[in-house]
Amino acid sequence: MHLAVIVLAAGKGTRMKSELPKVLHRACGRSLLGWVLDGAEPLDADESVVVVGHGADDVITTLPGGVVGVVQEPQLGTGDAARVGLGACDGTADTVLILLGDMPLLRAETLQSVVDTHLRERAAATMLTTIFDEPNDFGRVVRSEGAIAGIVELSDANAEQRAIEEVNVSVYAFDAAALSDALGRLGSDNLQGEYYLTDVIGILSADGRRIVGVAADSAECVGVNSHGDLARVAETLRFRINDELMADGVAIIDPKRTYIDAGVQVGSGARLYPDVYLEGDTVVASGAEVGPSVHARNTTIASGASVRFSVLDGASIGPDAAVGPFSHLRPGADLRDRSKAGAFVEIKKSEIGEGSKVPHLSYVGDTTIGEHSNLGAGTITANHDGFSKHRTTIGDGVKIGSNTVLVAPVSVGDDAYTGAGSVVTHDVAPGALAVERSLQEEIPGYAERRKHRASQDGE
Repeated sequence: MHLAVIVLAAGKGTRMKSELPKVLHRACGRSLLGWVLDGAEPLDADESVVVVGHGADDVITTLPGGVVGVVQEPQLGTGDAARVGLGACDGTADTVLILLGDMPLLRAETLQSVVDTHLRERAAATMLTTIFDEPNDFGRVVRSEGAIAGIVELSDANAEQRAIEEVNVSVYAFDAAALSDALGRLGSDNLQGEYYLTDVIGILSADGRRIVGVAADSAECVGVNSHGDLARVAETLRFRINDELMADGVAIIDPKRTYIDAGVQVGSGARLYPDVYLEGDTVVASGAEVGPSVHARNTTIASGASVRFSVLDGASIGPDAAVGPFSHLRPGADLRDRSKAGAFVEIKKSEIGEGSKVPHLSYVGDTTIGEHSNLGAGTITANHDGFSKHRTTIGDGVKIGSNTVLVAPVSVGDDAYTGAGSVVTHDVAPGALAVERSLQEEIPGYAERRKHRASQDGE
């Protein structure tokens, strides 16, 4: 068998009320089209074509290697789109699987069943059907003596046809030659003036060709036409992701409040608390604890690390390190083994060495901190002079006093100290104490004189 997959993705998605092409709207970190292509990937098709229209250039740039994008212009219906897609194939396919780009819930097993049934039954066409509680505007499957005779679109259906429960979900496997011939005979004599792919079924049936149906779970056959649909689809995908992770040994305390993108890696034995959002290329190792209330994007969290009530973007958290509560780790924040970023700490483009701690109320930017150093509360590395950014280097075993400002570029040597409240503008030698502040001055009797002056002023 030589299999070609054609995905119809030319629609604008008017009900989305967005300039973004409908198929590029994302659910659980992946576009709708991405989910469809992902579902078809296990079929190992010999060629894959995506038919695009609205936002064609934007859609084509997202296609993975080996998938061809072809533009349907003008857009004259699904039959015309299939014709455009088939024309982009190399002509060697004997079986063509046609999918829609806005149906992300179809599982690979379901698609495989369509192809397998098609080949086993030696059908001219095999179509996926289902029964919805509310079929709405899906085309009705018309049967004659049990055999599929055609599909009628809702806008063209009479009252008897509208009452049919079995509907077409626009997933088909075709004999390539039969499809090509039928597409060439399509007409546009309907209310929309378009070429319907569904009419191919009627043409093949009238030719006496075999049409086979494969029943599908209606939960897989949901398309996306609005943001409400998108949210419901995302919920289903999210539960699939969470269920798979829990089956692999991840402890998810409340799956309804845990949001994990496709592609995120979570190791067996990790523990995720409620209100955790893991996005992008995030990796959580076995034995890590994340949450509650953590948003991590493109971040690595190593085994034994703990992250609570924090936002992490492009950070690296080492083994047994602790983050939070209320930390903000920005790109380039690199916490080494057993280090700590505590309450109300912001770190950006900085390395926090093994066993070093930034416990609370601090900003650390463009900084290298050695091992087993401690930054007191309120420490700031002032990395920007108004024109350029500069680095701060803090050695091993350093004790930075509370409310210290380190004005970069500056270096603090191993085992050095800074006095609380200092503004350090020069390098500090190893083992030294740097105190850079004015002497305290005391004015005796000030309170009494202040009261006297206020009474004379009528305050």
